[in-house]
Amino acid sequence: MGALRVWRWISETWRPGFGAGVRRRDAGFGTEARRRSQPQASNKSKDPVEDQPFPGLLRTENLGVEELVDVLKAAVVDQKGRPGELTLLSVLPQLSQALGLGHRELQVVRAPGKEASGLVLLSGCPQTASRLQKFFAHSRRSQRPTATYCAITDGVPEPSEGTVSVALKLERMDGINLAVPVASPSRKDILEGVKRTLSHFHVMATGCGCALVQLQPLTVFPSQLQVHMALQLCPVLGDHTYAARVGTVLGQRFLWPATTTKPQTQVLDEALLKRLRLSPSQVAQMPLHLHLQRLLLPGTRSRDPPSELLAPVPSYFSRTLQCLRLSQK
Repeated sequence: MGALRVWRWISETWRPGFGAGVRRRDAGFGTEARRRSQPQASNKSKDPVEDQPFPGLLRTENLGVEELVDVLKAAVVDQKGRPGELTLLSVLPQLSQALGLGHRELQVVRAPGKEASGLVLLSGCPQTASRLQKFFAHSRRSQRPTATYCAITDGVPEPSEGTVSVALKLERMDGINLAVPVASPSRKDILEGVKRTLSHFHVMATGCGCALVQLQPLTVFPSQLQVHMALQLCPVLGDHTYAARVGTVLGQRFLWPATTTKPQTQVLDEALLKRLRLSPSQVAQMPLHLHLQRLLLPGTRSRDPPSELLAPVPSYFSRTLQCLRLSQK
């Protein structure tokens, strides 16, 4: 097999921190994972919830090329092939030069959305990338989920388990491409880019009017999981794009028209802000609490069962779980 890399995700907007080493079960492709742990604070008297609202969150303006290289190296959770073949497409070209990659390019095979955290799967071998893409495509056709996300939502989905099935299209609004639901799409709509999307959801824990939700997409579409949760009237915490579509009147939630509702900073009620120990001005900095936690990969041989890659949630995600008294099983 060719070179393959798996990272914790660093998005273009948010820079999630990198926590303890990632567990790897029945790893395929023949090499062991590299595990790195996050330094622990020496002052035990500090309350981690009080100390920093979004621990582990890094900003691009605070990083130079050398620092970003160190962050990326620390973020590797699985490495196959020769050392030194490390890159990420959202990083400036100088980063590739600093890593000594030469003209060899890495291809993103699987990654969470721009603002989500979690695993990123890359390959420097076209044959390996092709095999992985075929595995993911076959799994989607068979409706077998290969990616498992966890999310913290503002609101508790009802019922606690089910599927969301809706047609979506991308529509330009104020210079941004937004996913918009399409009711009863025609054949012409499908040909023009409308796609039927499907996700499973399962509520794993609830508390303080919020929920820890497991999400498994069976289709691929930009912002699919965020839109699906908003349609359940339970937007993901830190969703400053689609949460605005959920309104509240006299304690009852409803959906604003997606085609006319512009993105804005998520609005959280006073009780939730108090529970999260946040001021209203800090909400705009809240990162999206959507994390690609688990990926299935094909086994080394065709008859082998899939292997599994796991990534721990970022520190800010853990802090929110603690504030809301949500236990992650």
